[in-house]
Parts: sequence; C-alpha cells; structure tokens
Amino acid sequence: MGSWLFLFIVGLFLAASVSGVGSRNVTYDGRSLIIDGQHKILFSGSIHYPRSTPQMWPSLIAKAKAGGLDVIETLVFWNLHEPQPEQFDFSGQRDIVRFIKEIQAQGLYACIRIGPFIQGEWSYGGLPFWLHDIPGIVYRSDNEPFKYQMKKFVSKIVNMMKAEKLYASQGGPIILSQIENEYGMVEAAFRDKGPPYIRWAAEMAVGLQTGVPWVMCKQNNAPDPVINACNGRRCGETFPGPNSPNKPAIWTENWTSFYQVYGDEPDIRSAEDIAFHVALFIAKKGSYVNYYMYHGGTNFGRTAAAYVLTSYYDQAPLDEYGLFRQPKWGHLKELHAAIKLCLNPMLSGEYTTMALGKSQEAFVYRGNSVDCAAFLVNNDTRKTVVVTFQDSLYELPPKSISILPDCKTVAFNTAKVSTQYNTRAVETSKKLDSIVKWEEYKETIPTFEDTSLRANMLLEHMNTTKDNSDYLWYTFRFQNDFSDAEYVLNVTSSAHVLHAFVNGSFVGSTHGSFKTKTPILETKITLNKGTNYISLLSGMVGLPDSGAYLERRVAGINTVRVKGEHEIKDFTRYSWGYQVGLLGEKLQVYTDSGSNKVQWNTYGSSTHQRLTWYRTLFDAPAGKDPVTLNLESMGKGEA
Repeated sequence: MGSWLFLFIVGLFLAASVSGVGSRNVTYDGRSLIIDGQHKILFSGSIHYPRSTPQMWPSLIAKAKAGGLDVIETLVFWNLHEPQPEQFDFSGQRDIVRFIKEIQAQGLYACIRIGPFIQGEWSYGGLPFWLHDIPGIVYRSDNEPFKYQMKKFVSKIVNMMKAEKLYASQGGPIILSQIENEYGMVEAAFRDKGPPYIRWAAEMAVGLQTGVPWVMCKQNNAPDPVINACNGRRCGETFPGPNSPNKPAIWTENWTSFYQVYGDEPDIRSAEDIAFHVALFIAKKGSYVNYYMYHGGTNFGRTAAAYVLTSYYDQAPLDEYGLFRQPKWGHLKELHAAIKLCLNPMLSGEYTTMALGKSQEAFVYRGNSVDCAAFLVNNDTRKTVVVTFQDSLYELPPKSISILPDCKTVAFNTAKVSTQYNTRAVETSKKLDSIVKWEEYKETIPTFEDTSLRANMLLEHMNTTKDNSDYLWYTFRFQNDFSDAEYVLNVTSSAHVLHAFVNGSFVGSTHGSFKTKTPILETKITLNKGTNYISLLSGMVGLPDSGAYLERRVAGINTVRVKGEHEIKDFTRYSWGYQVGLLGEKLQVYTDSGSNKVQWNTYGSSTHQRLTWYRTLFDAPAGKDPVTLNLESMGKGEA
C-alpha cells in the first residue's frame, strides 16, 4: 500500500563543462563573456528552484543540458528566504546552495539574478512585506532605509555563495549575477531619486567582489562595469545594444510563452518564432541568450503575484511537471547544435552583412581561408523566397533563418521543424467523487463581538494582514428600527475577492480580475429589526509585483453602504472589528495535529455553507509519474 496522503481544501464554490577544481577568470569584451581566456556563446535557461521540488532538480537540469544549454539561471527570492527580519530559511525548496551545486555537478554554468526586487510574477515582486513597516522607506529609490536593507540581503546571498565556493572565481559554476530588475521601466517615476539609486546599486554589487560580471536588464544606462541586457521576445530587433563597445550583447529574458492570469487563455509562442529570434540575435553578434522560462514549474502556496495562475509558464520547453514540450524542446536543441557548429568563425572571424533582396539579408562571419559561417535571413512574413549567396541558390521559407556553418550547407532552418509534436497524457488514477469519503468542517463566520482588532475606519487589507493570509474579515453591527423593508448592501473594494454575510447567512460575492481591478458588490439583503451583524470577507489572489512605489499600493474594502426605503446608511467611517485570516488557518486544520482540534462531520450532514473545509484520505498513486490534483470544479480557496 502506498503512503497515506491527506487532502484538505477550503472551498468557496463560486465557480559547457564545469568542474569544481581551480578558479576561473570570467571577464568580457565587446564580443562575449570570456571564461579562462576563451570567448563564449552561451545558451541559458531559467529554472527557479522554489517553483519545483528538490527531487525534480536533477532531472530538470539534465534535460536542460541535453537540450543544448550551457547555463541555468535562477532568480533569488528575498521574501521566501527572509519572511521576517533576520529570520532566514534556506531549507527544502528554498535550498539555493543545493540547487547551484546540482547545476555544478552536471557540468553547467549558473547565473543568479539576486534583484532583490525580481518581479517574476512572484508575490510582492519578491520583497518581504515587513519592509513596508520601516519608517520612511521608499522601495527601489535613493532612499537610505531601503538601500540599507537591500545591501544587507544581497551581501547575505553573495557571502553564502562565497562560503560554498560557488563563484567561478573560486572554481564554482556561477559566471554571472544580476542586480535590480527592469528598473528602466520605472526609473522616470522616481525622478531625481532614480539615477543615483541605480548608480548606487551597481557600485554596491561590484563592491562585493564576486569575481564575475554583473548585469542589469532593461537598463540602458547601466553604469560601468555592469552590462546592460535585453528582455523580451524580439531582442534581435528591439535591443539598442550594449551601452559601451566593450560590453557584450546579452539577452536575459527570451520569453518562451508568457505568464497566465486567471480568466485568460494560455499564450502560445511557436518553436519557429523562438528559434527565429534567437538565431537573429546571435547573427547580430549576440552572445548570450536565456530562455525565460525553460521550465516554469508551479507557484506553490501563496507565492504567485496578483491573479497569476498556480501553473507557471507551462508552455516552456519543459512543462510544469518537467516533461518535454515538443516540438519546442527538440527544435531549440537542434538550433543550439547548429549555432555551435559556427563558433570558430563567429568568435574570431570578420563580421559582414549584405543584402540578398528587399527583405532578405545575410550575416557572415569569416575566419581564415576555411572558417566561414552565415545566417541567411528572410524577414518577409508571407512569401518563400529564393536568394543567391556565394553563387548558390537557397530557398528561405517566410520569416525564417537558415544557418550555414561552412557558408555552403544549410544545417538548420528556423521554420522547418523536424521534431514530432507531442501531447501531455493525463490518466485518472483516483476519483475523489464519493461523498462517503469526504468530511467537512464549516469555517466560523466571525461577528463584531468575536474580534479583538478594532478601528473606527476601514483598514487597508495588506497592511493589516502583513501577508500572513489572503483573507481579512471586516465586521460591524448596527441597529435597524424598521421591519419588512427592502435593503440593498453596496460594497466597493480594491481587493480581489469579496464575500458578504448578514447575520451569519451568505448574501453575495464578487471578484475582480487582472483587467478589472475594483470589484463592486450590490445585493438585496434582509435585516432584522434590532441589532444586525454584517461580516465581509476580503480576499487577495496574490500581492502586486510590479510598478513604482509598490509600498503605496492599497487593497481592501473602500466603502460600505446599506440602502433602505427610509434612508441610506454609510458605514465607511464607523466602528469596525477585524480578524486576520480564517480560523481553520489559525488552527492549521490541514496538519495532523491541527486536524484534531476541530469536529469533522460527514459530508452533507448539515446545511451547506459557502466557506467550508473538506477532508479526504487516499493512497498515493503507484509509479514515478508526476501527480496532480484537479481542483477545476472549485473557486478561490486553499488546498
């Protein structure tokens, strides 16, 4: 018999070769990174250690290596590692040292993007929420309280890597680091506090003396010696280039699809399109391409940013479960192999370009009398064309690039896919649809009397929960002097989800979306003559992760009105009681010990309630295939 698994759900049913021996000298010039005196063209892939399990890491890295990658890139997640000031956690999925050592063990290089603001569709952009409570703090600006905390964390990570001898300068795999993230997108919003901050961040990072280069992405004014890098889908077309002739062209994020939010369809980017833009970037003297993501994985727990799915970049070359996504994985493997046949002339030869037609061109690298490589580009999106290059004819499909490692023979064309398509097969192993196998525990709906946190105003949601829960109860009581009258409850909110209860009974709910930011609830209610209790559950589906002045963002209930035949009562400025989180969360009913603290009843044994915990027991499926729980029939909740 397999090991026992318990499932607890609170549901609202609402719809290159690297060894560890000797130090390496990593520098760069205008052509590429230089490792031990050798110029390198490198292919990298993003695999984020907390978005998969440690048991998956060896397989994911091995598949990336087999796909022709030289480097594994990861972000570093500040709020995961320091959830409270000076309380650090590097265990389990947070064990970045173990992850980097696994990369090294498999003979690959590593790039760590420390940030420590990372965005990455990660809740609060990776910043720990406790920063919000530091007096006078302004994130990501020339602000002493923020700079102090940022330097302390970046130094912590760098010193950890040094202590384990993980930088290439110590014989480790790390050849590149990143400070900040896409700051050029928001720098203007900080006015005179932006430029000095970015200069400080660069100086601080370089001053940590890692012995390897630093990059800043989407930061065209990255201070020397930090390298400015490109993010996007078409960096071969959009990147203005390095801001110094002595810096190489680096692409830190080549989006293999795009992150998905609730309510949207998956963003599908073809293998052909990815291959075209990688080949174009390399043809134009690009030297480093990182696929974001190569494996997206899973946003476990409450780590996803606002409205972002649990599944992350499932359309990447390795899908959410680490399975091959074909033909993407195979087509890119063939691309990498073809480009690596061109390395000698590309890294040491003379570079020229020539027109082959109205929308066709050639990028040519010539070394000695033998070495020659060419990229023949057809920019026409509609027509197949035949071009003449070196007295030979070449047929180029629409929007494609042919790679000629010897300037004669086509080794690869970006539009011609030889890898077979595959589909992910899902086999139902266990059906958990038997009523008799489920138990339930109804969450307590708190009233004003049940609360200890009180205020004569509506409190802001995130600053009240401190990121300890998605949920915040807003409760109040009031006297009604009339009977048999119709009333309407009107609530506006800047949170993501809202559920309303009147005198313990559910009366309505609403939710926002990634595009519709402010949900409004307006529903008819029945009031008692005398004292009435209204309980409003405000919920977040992740915290915001981007934009300037993140510390100023607000969420939660904005206005509350009860409209009756005789009057309209505004409770916005009123006596409110608050409860952070659900009682089931506080009691941890999803653990063995916490489960014994409440009374579980047979499913359906009493009147249905919208906010209920459910529990079942089942054997773990046999085998080693990925196991998933299909919760598509449920709404916002926790499992």
